[in-house]
Formats: sequence, structure tokens, C-alpha cells
Amino acid sequence: MANTEMMANAIRALAMDAVQQANSGHPGAPMGMADMAVALWGDHLRHSPQNPHWLDRDRFVLSNGHASMLIYSVLHLTGYDLPISELKNFRQLHSKTPGHPEVAVTPGIETTTGPLGQGLTNAVGMALAEKLLAKEFNREGHTVVDHHTYVFMGDGCLMEGISHEAIALAGAWRLNKLVALYDDNGISIDGQVAPWFIDNTPMRFAACGWNVIGPVDGHDAAALSAAIAQAKMSADKPTLVICKTHIGKGSPNRANTAKAHGEPLGAEEIGLTRAALNWPHTPFELPKATYAAWDAKVRGRKAEAAWSKKFAAYGKAFPELAAEYERRMRGELPKGFAQLAVDTVVAAHTKAETVASRKASQLALEAFTAGLPELLGGSADLTGSNLTNTKSTPALRFDPVTGDVMLAAPQAAAQAADEPRPASTADGAAPHGLIGRHINYGVREFGMAAIMNGVALHGGFIPYGGTFLTFSDYSRNAIRMAALMKLRVVHVFTHDSIGLGEDGPTHQSIEHAASLRLIPNLDVWRPGDTAETAVAWAVALQNQARPTALLLSRQNLPYAPKNDVGQISRGAYVLAEPAEVGLKKKAQAVIIATGSEVQLALKAQELLAAQKIAVRVVSMPSNTTFDRQDAAYKSKILPEGIPRIAVEMGVTDGWWKYGCAAVIGIDTFGESAPAGVLFAHFGFTPDNVVATVRKVLRKK
Repeated sequence: MANTEMMANAIRALAMDAVQQANSGHPGAPMGMADMAVALWGDHLRHSPQNPHWLDRDRFVLSNGHASMLIYSVLHLTGYDLPISELKNFRQLHSKTPGHPEVAVTPGIETTTGPLGQGLTNAVGMALAEKLLAKEFNREGHTVVDHHTYVFMGDGCLMEGISHEAIALAGAWRLNKLVALYDDNGISIDGQVAPWFIDNTPMRFAACGWNVIGPVDGHDAAALSAAIAQAKMSADKPTLVICKTHIGKGSPNRANTAKAHGEPLGAEEIGLTRAALNWPHTPFELPKATYAAWDAKVRGRKAEAAWSKKFAAYGKAFPELAAEYERRMRGELPKGFAQLAVDTVVAAHTKAETVASRKASQLALEAFTAGLPELLGGSADLTGSNLTNTKSTPALRFDPVTGDVMLAAPQAAAQAADEPRPASTADGAAPHGLIGRHINYGVREFGMAAIMNGVALHGGFIPYGGTFLTFSDYSRNAIRMAALMKLRVVHVFTHDSIGLGEDGPTHQSIEHAASLRLIPNLDVWRPGDTAETAVAWAVALQNQARPTALLLSRQNLPYAPKNDVGQISRGAYVLAEPAEVGLKKKAQAVIIATGSEVQLALKAQELLAAQKIAVRVVSMPSNTTFDRQDAAYKSKILPEGIPRIAVEMGVTDGWWKYGCAAVIGIDTFGESAPAGVLFAHFGFTPDNVVATVRKVLRKK
């Protein structure tokens, strides 16, 4: 048996054995892609099994994550801390081999995949991060950022619409170090894909600016290796390698059928497959020669040591740059960030400006993007509405001839000529020119969200991107994946309510805030003024293991006077007591409000005070943050025995958990009309809040 054949058959055997033992899983794809793995991991992938987080490693993404036994097998065989006992424990509780690859669970896994197409899109984000970091940090004679991103994907990944968003952007960005290997086996769960998947895949990728190699025999490791070597030579385009394979390769009765896709082969068929592959070993038994052929520990140590030597020389020549690169790859904020955050919030509080919270967001970003070079912004074709660009974030552009990242002018388009950009980063490292830090994603909300996940996974940047809140539906699954992976990604969602007016119910968010709050580990902020918005940004940037959604208004919001900004970061705080409107009585009710509705609560408090009814106003810009506070703080803000009335322009369901006696919200879709007309129509007026409070108190 040839060495490469033995290596591939080891994957096939482990895949069918693990799936059989679990009585669950997908053996066909790993068996079909085994030779692809041999070619890539055996001949090309730069990685270090003893240090899965080596900074300049190549990134590998298994986009068709149901083929997880492929990556688990390879990680085990090449020497990662993934013993055979974990493969035997495939798909079992608390094992390191869950049903789909999960980052931070299994050493060597770069991203959590499963929802098809997102792994490919994550890979685009990783390749983009590599290209931008290389431009920013590499110097002549000192190339310290220089690695490839590889992705395996199948028919399902390409059928998902997000794939088109991803490949179009990869082509536009000329990501020449991105190599995608397409497992072209023609089979999905429902059988032969030909009746419903008739895309001309090579022409589709070529039309998006990719090199296309193949079709290549997906079971010829030498031919595959040569194709990958050719792909690595590309200077200006990403590359697709089309690999013609047989799903369930080696199985006499299941190969090339949907039966091989998502169920165990069965003991009898596994026996026949072992015979067909000339693999006489018992389940999970691997000969020493197989381990020796796959072992990548020595090669990995050498590659990492060579890079470490280069980085040491770089550190001597450019100590500030080296320290800055390491800081950013660790995900640490600059030493001066805490003071920057305080200054930004205090400035907002002092100026007390009346602006839309989307503008308040941009004001906060002006400070944060100037101080944090790792902030990488963007918008899904709504920059002028989302206000995600700043003076420090010129548009990202690529040379139309070479594909290289272009250096931007000293000022971004939004910057006036008399306002020079800071000459250094927060840590004092001098910038090398100025690369664009604001991405035009086009009308690609889902792609934007998944690419931001890839950027965050790669390291070196904190990505943020904007669209309208109602379009969060497009990107929701990528937001969920960010929460699952504990990624610091910030979603800027503007036009957060019926306040956008005439565009009507298609664009007016009703259920979106509530539905986003249901995603575990996602922080959701709906700030009501400039100070709350600045705090929301500061907290989001410090949330190293949690994504954030900022829900921002289109309409202007008056500043809400406050005695102290220190409690805003806890998600809810007492904004106004009865005494602040001239009523020296204990509160008889609490009005809880978010975002633009805080102003309604404050006005209602005044009107009620004139009627000798004492009300406390609580601003709750972040339910998710408040819910994590201790019981003592919660009871301090929302005392027991005092009725609570919540006010928010959205569905009412999520508010009853706070023990509300009434909720002023919207449980229908919106209407098309000027904002003021809609507020009156749906009852978002001070008079209606007053009437609701009075009704609650009468029932008490």
C-alpha cells in the first residue's frame, strides 16, 4: 500500500469506526475527502501540533462541518492533544469531538462550523485579516505575517446563498492566500444533486475573480498536492481547486450514494469496506507506520522555530511594532483604554448633545477608532445611514492591478483638512502609512456578519459592521455563531423602531430587539442618549468573549440629565427619582424604558408629579447586561412591592419577566407614516404612559 493511500485509509477507518460507535454522524464526506487531507496536511499546511495558536500558522477551515471526523482524525494523527480515546468518544457529552467542529473545544479547530457556507465565509475573513496585518506590520526584509488560509467545502456550502456573498468579496479583495478545495461528489442528503444544483461552479468563481484549477482527481494525492502548490503561486486572486471525489470512498455498497452521507455504514458494510481498502486492523487500531507518516510535530516545531527567529530579528529592528502586533494578536486593549473610555463617556455627558443614537455611536467611534488601531469597521451599503465611518477609518481599497492593499490619504473622507490624524497608536507604535479600516461590504448582511467572525477568529482586529436593525434577520445565524464562539464582534444596528417612519413595516423593527436578546451570550444595548451610547461601546470593546448588538435610533434623542454615569455599564440604573421633578415622596411606581422611549418616561414622570403621583424612572439600555447583575443590585433598581411599567417600541413578551404590571409596546407590525404620527397611533405619548401608570395604581 502506498504511503499516501495508507494515510488516507486511516482517516476512512477512523471515520466509519467513530460514527458506528456513536451510532450517529456522517462517514461519507470524511471518507471521500481523505486524499484531499493527505495532500494538504501532508505537503503544504504550516502548523505546529504542540502550539495550535502559533501566530503565523496556516488556517484550515472545514466548512462542511458535518465531516468533522476528517479533522478530528487528522488532528489526532498529526500529533495534537487529541488522544484516540476522544475519537472513541465522538459525539458524546463533554468530549473534545462534538458532532461538528467547535473552536475552543478541540485543539487545532479554527472555527465552529456546521451551518453550511459560513465556514467558507469565516475563511474569507481570516484571509482578509492576514492580508491587512501583513500590510500594516511587515517591513522590508522582515516578513512576519505570511500564511495561507485553506478551506474544504462541499455542494451544500455552495448552495447556501452566503457562499456567493463570500466569494464575491474574496474576489474583490484579491485574497490570493485563500485556497478553497471543493469536494465535488454530487451527493447531498436527498441524493444526486444534479436535478437541483445545476450551477456552473467554475464559471461562477471565475466570474467573481477567482483562479479555478481542475477538476482534479480527488483521490490522487499527488495531483491534489500539485494543484495546491499551483494555487499558492497566485499573486492576485483567490483560488478554487475542484476535487472530483466519491462520497463514502471504499464502501462497496454505500459509495456514491446518499446512504453514505448521514448515517453509520453498519457493521457488515464496515467489514466489507475494510476488506476493500485492505485495512485489516480492528476498530480504532492504527499501525505505527501510519502514525509515523502523519506525524507533524517535528516539522511543526521547525517551522515555528524558524518563524520565531524571524520575529526576534523583527523585534530588535522594530520593537514597538513587534509589541503592538503581539498585543493585538492577544486581543488585549491598549494600556490607555480605560482612561480613553472614561474620557469619552465624560465628554458625552458634559456636552449633553441632542442627536440620534446612531450619531452618538459615530461620536464615540471617533474617539475609539483614533485610539484603537485594531478597530475594523464597515457597513452593508448603508454607511451614510449607519454612520460607522470616522476620521480614522478611511475606506479600504485594493490596487486594481496588483490587488495589494492601498495606502489611504492622511485624512478619511469624513475628516476635514484641518484635523490631522493622530501620529501614533495608543501604545505609541508609529503607523506604517495608513490602510483603510472601513469596509464597503455591499448589500451582504449575512456575508458581512460571518466575515467579521472570521476576522475576529484570526486575531489582530476587533470587527464591527452596520446595517438596519430589521435586516439583522439576514445575519442572525452568523450573530448566533459569534455568540456560540464567544467572539468580540460588534453589530451596529440603526433605524431601530417605528421611528424611521415612512419606510413602513418592511423596515420597522418590532420583534428584533426581543429576538436578539434571546441569543445566549449576546449583549444587546439600546441606548437612549450620547452617554449611554459611549458606555455601550466601551463595554462592547471590553467584552473579549461576547459579541454585542447596538440598537440605535434614526431620530434625534435629547440628552437625559443624570447625576452619575457610573452605573450605566450595569445595564440599568435609576435615571430620575420623584424628588428630581419636585415631588418629595417615595416612588409609587417604576417606569422602565429603553432607547428613545426614555424621553417618554421622563415626560410622563413630570406630568404625574403635577398630579402628585411619584414615579421612579429607570433607564435599561441593556437587559442582557442587567440580567447578569447580582440580586442586591437588581432589587435596588427595581424594588419589590412597587409596580413596574415598561415602555419600548417592540413586542411586549420579553418585559413580563421583570414583574411588570403593564407594558407599553407593539405586538403588531408597523405602518407607513411620519414618525410623529406613528408614535401617537401606537400610543407612544407621555399622556398614554401617564394613563397607563394611573390605571396600574388604581388596580393596586
